[in-house]
This record gives sequence, C-alpha cells and structure tokens, in this order.
Amino acid sequence: MDALAAEYGWPSIAAAFAVMALAGFTKGAVGFALPTVAISGIGSILPAPLAIATLILPALASNLWQALRQGLGEARSSLLRYWRLNAALTITILLAAQLVPILPERVLFLILGVAVSGFSLIQLLGWHPRDPGPDGRVEAGVGVLSGFFGGLSGSWGAPIILYLLARKVDKRDMVRVQGIAYLAASVMLTLAHLRSGLLGAETIGLSLWMLVPALAGMWLGLRLQDRMAQARFRTATRVVLVLAGLNLLRRGLTG
Repeated sequence: MDALAAEYGWPSIAAAFAVMALAGFTKGAVGFALPTVAISGIGSILPAPLAIATLILPALASNLWQALRQGLGEARSSLLRYWRLNAALTITILLAAQLVPILPERVLFLILGVAVSGFSLIQLLGWHPRDPGPDGRVEAGVGVLSGFFGGLSGSWGAPIILYLLARKVDKRDMVRVQGIAYLAASVMLTLAHLRSGLLGAETIGLSLWMLVPALAGMWLGLRLQDRMAQARFRTATRVVLVLAGLNLLRRGLTG
C-alpha cells in the first residue's frame, strides 16, 4: 500500500476507496454493477490494469454474499439450471484475462468504454431482446460474450442481465442467478489474474483493503433495496453507467 501511495499519492488511493464504496452500494441496491462502477471510477484515477486488480477480491466477496443470501440449496439449483452459461463464462474469462497485461492501455479503455456505455444505454432505453427460449446455444453464447468483457475488465454483467430480462426471470431468481454467475466468474478471474501476474504482491494488498469499502457499501445498498422501489433506482443506476462508459471512452480516445 505504501509503495502504491508513494507512486500515485494518498489522495488518489482515498478517491479509489470512495469509488469502491459507491460500487458496493450500487451492487447491494440493484444486484449488479460493482465491477462496472469500480473500473470506470478507479480507472479514471489509477492505471487500467491496477484498477482491474483492485476490484478482483471485492467482486469475489460481494458475489459470494449475493449468491448465498437465499441459502445454499437455492444457489445450487440456480447453478445447475444455468450450467451452460456459467461454464462458457468461466472458460472465456480465463482466456481473455491473459490479454490484459499485453493490451495497450488506450485500447483497453476503448473496449471497456464501448462495452459499458453500449450495454448500459440499451438498458436505459428499455430495449429488451426477444425471449430465445431454453436454447442452450444462446445461453452459452451469452456466457462467451460476458466472459470476454469480464476477462478484460472484471465487468461481465450486462449481457447476462439482458439475457435474464429476455427470459422474463422472476426478480428474486434473477438476483440469485446473477450472484451465482458472477461468483463463478469472480473465482475464475481471480485465478486467471494470479496466472497473468496482474494480481501480485502489491496489488493483492490493495485489493484486500478494498474489501472494507466494498462490503460496507453493499451492506448499505441492501438496506436500501429492502426499502426503495427498484425501478426508479435502476433507472438512476443506468444513467450513471452510461456516463461511466462515456468517461472510459474519453480516456481511450484522448489517452
């Protein structure tokens, strides 16, 4: 931590902690978007690879919390029901994550910016894809698409959310299915970046410290989720995600 603070300054580290708290709060309130908010906000403060490293352990812990919130039996049922999605997601993450250390930072920001702003704008406008039915090929394809963006950025939620909306999955089930998929993805992302070297001696310490604001924010977000109408808060969240994606595009285009 001291080495990172010496290089980037304590104000930058403190700002990154504040962004992670906001990301955790959003995750608790709407069930997704911790990686998207974190990579956009922290990526504006710290280099993209370091920003990705900071969110790995908070994503793992928050997804474990979300996946098991309704019990181990319900979690197991969701895992088996959507096994194609989860299998394709995790395998693709393992492969795509190896690109992070070798991609130029501007290219990484452009890929993330297009993905985040595009998927978020689709959701904000209220467009939902046609229900594909119980087609295993579509389910696996969604896993591959999510895994590609997840391996590069740790942000894999948007394609999965669109797919579950199209399938008209019940709200309670949708949050749990997301949690299972994101947990599987988080485990694979952690292993992938231990392999890629992105999660090393310095970055793993910062990622561990980021658990504090992430989980505190998530706890507050869950309290809000129980009291506030979801539809209005989801709309506000999508506006934030569009702005976050546009900010990533700005960094990719301007350097």
